[in-house]
Amino acid sequence: MRALVACYALAIFAGAFLVFQVQPVIGRAILPWFGGSPAVWTTCMLFFQVVLLAGYAYAHVLSRFLTAKLQAVVHLALIVAALVALPILPDPSWKPAGGGDPTLRILALLAAHVGLPYFLLSATGPLMQAWFSRAFAGRSPYRLYALSNIGSLLALLTYPIVVEPALTVREQTVAWSLGFCFFALVGGYLAARLWRPEMAAPPAESNDAEQATAATSALAPPMFARRLSWLVLPALASVMLLATTNHVCQDVAVIPFLWVAPLALYLLSFILCFDSDRWYERRWWGSLAVASVLGISLMRQFNVTNHLLLEIGVYFAALFAFSMICHGEMVRRRPAARYLTEFYLLCSAGGALGGVLVAIVCPLVFSSFVELHVGLILAYAIALVVLWSDEKLRSRVGQTRIAVVGGLVLAVGLVAVARVQIATIQPNRLAAMRSFYGVVYVDEVDREDPLRHSLAMFHGRVAHGFQFLHPERRHWPAMYYGEQSGVGVAIGRFPGNASDAMSGGQSRNPMRVGIIGLGVGSIAAYAKPGDEYRFYEINPDVETLARRYFTYLSDCRGKVEVAIGDARRSMEDEPPQDYDVLVLDAFSGDAIPTHLLTREAFALYERHLAPGGVIAAHISNRHVDLVPVLANAAREFAWQAVDVNAETDRSKGVTASQWVLLTSNARFLADPIVQASTSRGGQYASVRPWTDEYSNLVPLLK
Repeated sequence: MRALVACYALAIFAGAFLVFQVQPVIGRAILPWFGGSPAVWTTCMLFFQVVLLAGYAYAHVLSRFLTAKLQAVVHLALIVAALVALPILPDPSWKPAGGGDPTLRILALLAAHVGLPYFLLSATGPLMQAWFSRAFAGRSPYRLYALSNIGSLLALLTYPIVVEPALTVREQTVAWSLGFCFFALVGGYLAARLWRPEMAAPPAESNDAEQATAATSALAPPMFARRLSWLVLPALASVMLLATTNHVCQDVAVIPFLWVAPLALYLLSFILCFDSDRWYERRWWGSLAVASVLGISLMRQFNVTNHLLLEIGVYFAALFAFSMICHGEMVRRRPAARYLTEFYLLCSAGGALGGVLVAIVCPLVFSSFVELHVGLILAYAIALVVLWSDEKLRSRVGQTRIAVVGGLVLAVGLVAVARVQIATIQPNRLAAMRSFYGVVYVDEVDREDPLRHSLAMFHGRVAHGFQFLHPERRHWPAMYYGEQSGVGVAIGRFPGNASDAMSGGQSRNPMRVGIIGLGVGSIAAYAKPGDEYRFYEINPDVETLARRYFTYLSDCRGKVEVAIGDARRSMEDEPPQDYDVLVLDAFSGDAIPTHLLTREAFALYERHLAPGGVIAAHISNRHVDLVPVLANAAREFAWQAVDVNAETDRSKGVTASQWVLLTSNARFLADPIVQASTSRGGQYASVRPWTDEYSNLVPLLK
């Protein structure tokens, strides 16, 4: 019997491990195809939550309405079909051809490549536990659910620490497929056992003390209110999970570590709550939720944005505390074993509902990340209710004292949190647009000062350029793009364009400049008659706002055009463009998307460069040091890597920026102004070269 128990435990553990290991594996594989947006992960999570719901529904129907032998036939057939569906590595034909919202394309891609294996794995937990109840009458299956969550947590923790640093995407998919084959053997064996006569009986009720506490009666069906809580509580936790992940990724970088860390905390709350009631103490988790939400609101009120670890820690603490509250209250309302699959089904439906709200409904309805701020207000309010419901806290302090002193303080805190979060939702903005690629908005700056009066564009909290409105200043390339910046040096001192002795007194040659990332179009200010400037921009909303509120494009003295779609995909379809200067200025979160910095990407850029061309990579950000990655590219393609660190000049509207120029153009490198503006590369930290199948931002975090 111990061997049989071990088989059930192994099947549940392996199934849960594979369920959560495939999520970052497939997300990492397709992230470069869709612009490196945080919404890629949100869409993946939506798919996995919906398929998880379908898997639980399958387990519910199978275990409740089919005989044991018929269950074995159906499940074995699905195992064989899932094996045939391998491997899970997506086909490149799924890459998008242009701009627009790729949500449906991502969902279809995932359904085609991982849908059936994931569906089968999703059903494993509840189905195996139902079969366990048949095989071992009277024994509680709930500990097996905790075991499945341990497997899930282990999968998430090992991905950024072990799997991603060591294996390419292709190797990851092969390893996962081998693991699935092992799972299929164990699961197939347990399914085949259903043919035995002793497995024909329906699941027996558990006599476990925890099970007795969980259900008021083993025979009476749960009331509607209890069933509703199984749906609503996990939906609230799911919304907070996805909203927190979106926020962190948009302000830092879209990397698997920042995907799996919040998901791991979310799962850890499941593990603790299902393991034992002692882990969930209302007064402790309610207090942590109140403190962390207050901390977030204070940081927002006083604009504390330069402390990465502090900010991530406070947001993750709020997520973990609120997840413990939602899942702890959900487990307090768990049913008897005969309603087990229904319980899991509704819990999964709640998670899927949260995914639908964040990934589909909110981007269509709202122009900002409303879900995060509303979620924080709800988290604080629910935490207050939980604190008030804790009998131990009330008995220790006294009801009168709590009601008068504590209640007043916490109520004032709720008002303060609501004011800060509502102000964040509805700031005084000229325009805001939200799409798959995030929230882009335009703010008016220094309205009272005619010389400094300007408009600025932001993606989340990251500025993407601004423009003076004064007629004599609106042509200035401001912010990161001043004349002393890397792009200013690359264009201004390019041989044949520099207006000094380096040009040999010859007439100026028209330039071709390619720019990956539009922003407000600031770089177009450098164009002169006869020049051709081509921008690549993945987000159509950016072009809409750049043309509606800024004049860099319309004022451009050369020819300017904007190609909508992922830059790499667009450039792969184009003939060589012979760019004199190619500018990398695309940002996802606070860093360049990794797929624009791989060996394959630089090979593509080299194809589009004219002889002696210059690549100008903008790497200004608060959290990631990308210089070693660009130094690797320089060594790979026999270029010189040169730093350009420009200082802030408020009189010209220029902010500090960091650029790296890559070129083999000896004449450009010999320019005295170039030499005076830069510090030569070569003393960089050593990192593994990035390819389309391997990149790792974690070692580069500042």
